[in-house]
Amino acid sequence: MSVLSGKKIVLGVTAGIAAYKTTYLVRLFVKSGAEVKVVMTPSAKEFVTPLTLSTLSKNEVHSSFTNEEDDNAQWNNHVALALWADLFVIAPATANTLSKMAHGTCDNLLLAVYLSAKCPVYYAPAMDLDMYQHPSTKATFKTLASFGNIQIPATHGELASGLVGQGRMAEPEDILAFLEAEIGKNLPLKGKKIVITAGPTYEAIDPVRFIGNHSSGKMGYAIADEAANLGAEVILVSGPSHVVLKNSFVNTISVLSAKEMYVAVHEHFNTCDVAILSAAVADYRSKTVASEKIKKKEGALILQLEKTDDILASLGKIKTNQFLVGFALETQNELENAKSKLEKKNLDLIVLNSLKDKGAGFKGDTNKVTFITKDNKVVPFSVKPKTEVAKDILQYILQQIHA
Repeated sequence: MSVLSGKKIVLGVTAGIAAYKTTYLVRLFVKSGAEVKVVMTPSAKEFVTPLTLSTLSKNEVHSSFTNEEDDNAQWNNHVALALWADLFVIAPATANTLSKMAHGTCDNLLLAVYLSAKCPVYYAPAMDLDMYQHPSTKATFKTLASFGNIQIPATHGELASGLVGQGRMAEPEDILAFLEAEIGKNLPLKGKKIVITAGPTYEAIDPVRFIGNHSSGKMGYAIADEAANLGAEVILVSGPSHVVLKNSFVNTISVLSAKEMYVAVHEHFNTCDVAILSAAVADYRSKTVASEKIKKKEGALILQLEKTDDILASLGKIKTNQFLVGFALETQNELENAKSKLEKKNLDLIVLNSLKDKGAGFKGDTNKVTFITKDNKVVPFSVKPKTEVAKDILQYILQQIHA
């Protein structure tokens, strides 16, 4: 998905022929993972129906303060709509509506939402050539820019009048691309490369059996999704997992064993800014791997195990400016063991959780963690969804790398 994933968008539709394109625009926003609510001027309904836009957005379309057909209906609260939005996009934006925006006129619901908006406001002009070039329109553009409103430039092309020139509303695909680029350049992790590990490793015993653990990968995948949403270039090195990423910008490298994970992580570590190793890597592997399935026999099967390479420790030895984060899952002496791991492996942060904590551990959707920082500060958190834990981890990292 795009950087619009999870965003709340109010789409304002005004009365221009380009309003028919909003059906495609709503569809693109929804496919990008955004939630969309549409506000129309009353005259815009002559160009595209509320039914079409409500069906595509899966939300009620608003065009007036009250439901004129139901005297008992609640009013449409323009303030609530404005505060709900992460983005307010007005497309098409006619010369009439733009002039009202510039002068503070408030004679319909769309303009009331605009005047109450605290989020970024984008507008896509759509008008005929002479209107677009008129001095009053140019003055309107300057005024709106002074308010912080962002114009999605009109394009050159055939207009409704038959003239050819500037004034054609940007195509829905171009509006989407414009918004993604604008949002992307302001994201806090833009330009940063983050390596993340997730899931278990499987250490083969024979072609059928392996040594593994119960890790689902949910924590690492949540961190990868959130890091990508914040603008980072994300390399996710994942052991076997059924978790599906929400953000398509994550570059996933699938591995099976600890050795494969070691190689993949080291391939990218030197060029990364942050490494977060949340994978549950096997500590031991079978010293020999049978080429054929081991047949069941009477008596015990004895396996000789050897240690796997410690990926986290190996990174701690070679790190230069990277911010290195490790995870510790403990069942006894949790804080002491985690602090020892933090120091021995030269980490900047360790994230501790315990199998004794209700809501923490493998496979679940929640986690209960404690941060232990490089200067030995202990910061406990309550049980919360792993998606929220991911945000806590990345917010702490942001504070440190931008300090």
